[in-house]
Amino acid sequence: MKRKIIGIIPVRFFSKRLPGKALAVIHGYPMIRHVYTRAKKAKALDRLIVATDDKRIFNAVKEFGGEVRLTSPRHLSGTDRVAEAASKENLKSCDIVVNIQGDEPLLKGKMIDELVSPFKDRNVVMSTLIHKAPMEEVKDENIVKVVFDNNHNAIYFSRSPIPLHGGATSCGTGWKHLGFYAYTYKFLKKFTSLPQGRLEKIERLEQLRALEHGYNIKVVETRFDTVGVDTRADLYKVRRIMSSKGGF
Repeated sequence: MKRKIIGIIPVRFFSKRLPGKALAVIHGYPMIRHVYTRAKKAKALDRLIVATDDKRIFNAVKEFGGEVRLTSPRHLSGTDRVAEAASKENLKSCDIVVNIQGDEPLLKGKMIDELVSPFKDRNVVMSTLIHKAPMEEVKDENIVKVVFDNNHNAIYFSRSPIPLHGGATSCGTGWKHLGFYAYTYKFLKKFTSLPQGRLEKIERLEQLRALEHGYNIKVVETRFDTVGVDTRADLYKVRRIMSSKGGF
């Protein structure tokens, strides 16, 4: 039986560090349009939906012809917003939901194809992307790092350099985590029903909830890197990169 694969881009207006960033203009278009257009290039996706709590973002997506759903303004995380949107799509337990961050205007469709590739194994319930990082990024607390086992299952995520001594960090590189996720719909519902974990609260990293409750997260190495837009400096950086490459 073929599994449906649906991409959902959770977007809220009042982000803490850069409110309204989804509508910030980059090379002539709002950021959410860049994210949607690039995600749409993924061959694996059957559908792509923006899930938002704000009518301004809803209207902007409608204007460029994207599919969009209004969701509750009370969600504490993007994952909760994704889960609400997915619940309205008549999905089967084995179908796959892809959580595509709305502040990643430099993503490539191939990254999404890579992200869902582990689900050929029916035992996989969740996956995420990793990319090799130079030492300056390993030391940056704003960049999340990951260590994983020989089967490419995540062992731990941290804002600190891991491993601290020896291993990758001693060679000048490590692995950084890119905030894209895929889940079976069954596990997405389970994940959002689990209580927050102790380590999740300490690190401020939601994905640790899965590990703390005994679930595996399959990590997939991608050759592509991105620049997430969390601050105004990030926005300026993305604008420079996109201008140098001609926009879309």
